[in-house]
Amino acid sequence: MARFVFALNQSLDGYVDHDAFAPDPVLFQHFVQDMRSLSGVVHGRRMYETMRYWDEDQSDWGSAERDFAAAWRAQPKWVVSRTLKAVGPNATLIGPDLETQLRRIKSEHDGIIEIAGPELAKNLGDLGLVDEYRLYVHPVVLGEGKPLFAGPRSRLRLVAHEVMSGDVVRLTYVPAEAV
Repeated sequence: MARFVFALNQSLDGYVDHDAFAPDPVLFQHFVQDMRSLSGVVHGRRMYETMRYWDEDQSDWGSAERDFAAAWRAQPKWVVSRTLKAVGPNATLIGPDLETQLRRIKSEHDGIIEIAGPELAKNLGDLGLVDEYRLYVHPVVLGEGKPLFAGPRSRLRLVAHEVMSGDVVRLTYVPAEAV
C-alpha cells in the first residue's frame, strides 16, 4: 500500500510562494532525486497548473532542469479539480468522489505518492489520508500570501529534521495519532 506524503516549500512565517524563493542547486538536486523516487503525485488544480511548466522543454534549462522535467514527466499524476475538463500527459483527472478514488489509488500502489497543494492537503488530512508531512522551510519571511495550511490541522508529531542546503530545513511530521 502506498503512503501519501504532503511535501511543499514554505517561508519561515508559513506561506507558499514559488516566485519568492527558489531552491539552490543542491536542494534542487534533492528534488530531482525525490521526484525520481516517487510512485506518483497527486496535485490540486493550482499546483498542477504551476507544475505543467515541466511538460515543455525550455531553451535556457541546464542539465538539472532537464533531469527534473524527465522525472516529472515519467510520474503518474492524479489531479483533483472541480473546474478542469482535461489534463496533460501521464495525468488522470480525479472526479467528485475524491475519498473513494484516492483510497483506491493508495491501495493499488506501493511506495510514496506525493501530495502537493495546501487545500488538497487539508482535504486529505481531514479524511485521514495524509501519512506524512515534509515541510521545506526557507529562511524568508513573506508577511503575507497563501498559507501552507489551508485550515486547522490535527496535532502533528515531529519525527525528523534535516538541514537540506544552506539554511533550508526539512521538518518531517506525522499525524500525532499515528505514532
